[in-house]
Amino acid sequence: MAKQQRICVIGLGQFGHHLAVELAKECEVLAIDKNQSVINDVGDLVQRAYCLDSRDYTALSTVVGDDFDDAVVGMSENMEASILTVLHLRRLKLPHIYAKATSRDHAEILKAIGADSIIFPERETASRLATQLVNKNLLDFIPLSENYMVMQITPPEWAIGKTLLQLDLRKRFDIFVIAVKEHIPERTAFLPGPDFVVKDSDALLVIGKKDSLETIADAPNPFEGK
Repeated sequence: MAKQQRICVIGLGQFGHHLAVELAKECEVLAIDKNQSVINDVGDLVQRAYCLDSRDYTALSTVVGDDFDDAVVGMSENMEASILTVLHLRRLKLPHIYAKATSRDHAEILKAIGADSIIFPERETASRLATQLVNKNLLDFIPLSENYMVMQITPPEWAIGKTLLQLDLRKRFDIFVIAVKEHIPERTAFLPGPDFVVKDSDALLVIGKKDSLETIADAPNPFEGK
């Protein structure tokens, strides 16, 4: 069974609150805000919630460590708090830091001090980010009707060096490969043929049911023992 992701969400405004609740459905979430009433509102909806000022390194370091997979800094209106929080998280050696920004200048500062990804979200994009955080092989996606999606994913290790015919993703996962974005050389192969060999530098653009697309990364190697 795959280890459950641990994600820290700091700053529980509309975006941070919605993101923390979405993530808590599949991840272990630590929610942090300096407003006790906000913590009270989210306390029953996430795994852990603490009231503290993330500008205080000592206080933050008592609850956040490098055993977390990701951190999301959701406050952006208070630039000082946003910047100090990112600095503290980088000092705490968080593997990946997402930070919300209100302007291009703010984003450049956050990137310069250690934020790995900058987000300019509205409420509806929180669910999209939650999906991307939970599914590391998902590079981008487009939701369709009736639980179908178009996604750009990184191929699983067991797919590398195999042809699309050998992989038979349509039969195994009910997934259809629409295109392959190749990086070496840089080009896009639309509707690739069955003899197309998947490389570790490729990105697959696929269509299928959401559940199938989200489980392919953790699927067992179908070629093991053959």
